[in-house]
Amino acid sequence: MILHVLDFYNVKVDYLLGAQIEGFENMVHITDDNEFILIEGDEYLSSPIDNSPKFHKYNSNIAVITGIAWDHINVFPSFKNYISQFEKFIETITDGGVLVFNELDKLVLDLVNKSEKTIRKIGYGKPDFEIVDGVTYVKTSEGDVPLKVFGDHNLSNLSAAKQICALMGVFDDEFFAAIASFKGASKRLETIYRDNNKIIIKDFAHSPSKLKATIDAVKNQFSNKNIIAVYELHTYSSFNQKFIKEYFNSMSSADMKLIYYDDEVLKKRGEFEINEKIIKDSFGSDDLIVISKKSVLEESILKINLHNSVLLMMSSGNFSSVDMLSLTKNNN
Repeated sequence: MILHVLDFYNVKVDYLLGAQIEGFENMVHITDDNEFILIEGDEYLSSPIDNSPKFHKYNSNIAVITGIAWDHINVFPSFKNYISQFEKFIETITDGGVLVFNELDKLVLDLVNKSEKTIRKIGYGKPDFEIVDGVTYVKTSEGDVPLKVFGDHNLSNLSAAKQICALMGVFDDEFFAAIASFKGASKRLETIYRDNNKIIIKDFAHSPSKLKATIDAVKNQFSNKNIIAVYELHTYSSFNQKFIKEYFNSMSSADMKLIYYDDEVLKKRGEFEINEKIIKDSFGSDDLIVISKKSVLEESILKINLHNSVLLMMSSGNFSSVDMLSLTKNNN
């Protein structure tokens, strides 16, 4: 969002981002000329020989923490250990710098309040908004602004981006004029097909909190439609019998719930043992449809009645290369 707004006003910055954004050929741009570099923070390991998180090396002048949800249990084996990485990150901000933080996230708020780092702290929440006919409008002093993105996560991030842009000289009225054309990052709540009857959305959900937030956002945005949620268990964490319990009730908002994992891939990994009962118990839902074979997934998708529905496909993988769009595009 920040990069989109700055580009809208031709503000030149260097950048390093992880997701593809429309209008940019590459998501890495580093020069000797620009005053700012915009970096998407990443708590994952710096390299195979350096176990410290990447974001401990940035020494930000301006930083933003949008939320904290335990992930990467292969690297951070406990919740306490994971939280400590964000405590250290705050300490890496340059003295006199700025931390913009999500004050609606209790974990973030507690960390910020506990920190004695000599920085300026700016909290944010969600803007006032309303949803009309499947479109989210943000209320501003200049009137209601329609957005091409939706969901609490995007709205919260919008507030963060507005604060950062203001610190860089782009103020509220200019920000809203630019953000109205932002379509979101590739595979992040991305609408890939829509007609008068059905909507197909793709999302890069890969953790319990992101899964729940995505389904809730779609349910709120399209409250008059059936929500069919298809989620692929794909990451290392997803198959850990301790961690998978973190998914409890994460799909409760969906009207129909499918969980897919590729048993052939799992066998090759050789270290995991999972089955339908473990998955249903962990997700806390007996009405889950659990599928472990590619052929069964294809057959199941073809049989789904998509009348007046949203098909929400969520994965950090690719559903074993199943072409979901082709299977569902002409499906009523």
